[in-house]
Amino acid sequence: MKKILRLAVCAACVMGFMACEKGGGTVTNDKEEALKKVIAPYVNNTVIATYSEMATAGMTLLDQCEQILDKIEKGEDYSALMKEADASWRLMRKHWEQSEAFLYGPAANYSIDPHIDSWPLDFNAMNALLNNEAQMAQIEEEGGAYVGDKLGYALKGFHAAEYLLFESVIKDGRAVGTGNPHATNLTHAEAVYLVGIVEDLAQQAILLEDCWAGSVSAEKEALITDEEGESMSIGINYGSYMINAGQVGSIYVTYQEAAEEIIAGCIDIAGEVADLKLGNPYISSKESERDYIESPYSCTSTIDFADNIISIQHAYCGAKAGDACISDYIKSQDKELDTKMRTAIEEAINAIESITDFESTAKANPQVKEAIEKVQVLENVLDKEVLPLLSK
Repeated sequence: MKKILRLAVCAACVMGFMACEKGGGTVTNDKEEALKKVIAPYVNNTVIATYSEMATAGMTLLDQCEQILDKIEKGEDYSALMKEADASWRLMRKHWEQSEAFLYGPAANYSIDPHIDSWPLDFNAMNALLNNEAQMAQIEEEGGAYVGDKLGYALKGFHAAEYLLFESVIKDGRAVGTGNPHATNLTHAEAVYLVGIVEDLAQQAILLEDCWAGSVSAEKEALITDEEGESMSIGINYGSYMINAGQVGSIYVTYQEAAEEIIAGCIDIAGEVADLKLGNPYISSKESERDYIESPYSCTSTIDFADNIISIQHAYCGAKAGDACISDYIKSQDKELDTKMRTAIEEAINAIESITDFESTAKANPQVKEAIEKVQVLENVLDKEVLPLLSK
């Protein structure tokens, strides 16, 4: 299931002393100065910091998976490493889910989102791959390059790695996750495949950081550079587009436009959580619709959803205490709306975290219904009140 995102379109208008007309409102110098203070902390301490931590966790996970493969080849026990790898996957996943309020820009423009986070898995194709000696030999030789370039979305990314890292049992002909580390019975082919998946996953995470920051550490750059010295870097600095709104080279004409993009990203993920991630399992009518469960093997779906709302919280309130944020501007214009927005965020998180055993009991579960309603309230506040106030 690939994500469908609203992509904001940058309008062409000219900033003057009174700036420009957009969304029916006038962008004044005072408003621009207030929103300008918001953008750099958002870019540096929310977006780039989140992607940087995600990429670092990905590199740790890759190292652990490579050690697991090495121990399998030597016939040694790797149970401790499997637990460590599971923890690293969960950490990397947390950073990713806390980034989903800013899926616009590089994540969408370069298809990184569907590349690493599509579901459900194609089990038939996966089994065929694992039993195809020629393909497995190529994955063993080329690693992430083969997985990234040659395999479809349903055979790579977070959920392919999740299936191999976490234990599942067969129930009614389907793999049902337990949330526990995979027993130490990975085949050599599965371990090879796991390394290829995770190498590609780590590379994509590094590309997200690189696209927003314009550069990454030497260690990260080495992982996205091939033996011939050619880098996978896309060569953009999306963060600078936002920070330098209104200047030559930026795709944002005003800081208001950049702030509206931030809120549009929040609206998108709120709608996805309510309608798809929670909504589809809640209304499912067939056992096969268990495929709507986002993280069925690690059993972390509700953690994912809460982290999605936390991504909205970080985008609106700032991820770092004391940072200037959109909340500051909204509060300066309408204190009651800011309180309403903050309350809606907290209530949505609390409702999601109150759901028990989502993977097995989502259908018609009143706890899920309550969570859907709370997230819809949040979405409506963002769409019907916060965004219009920004656009005045």
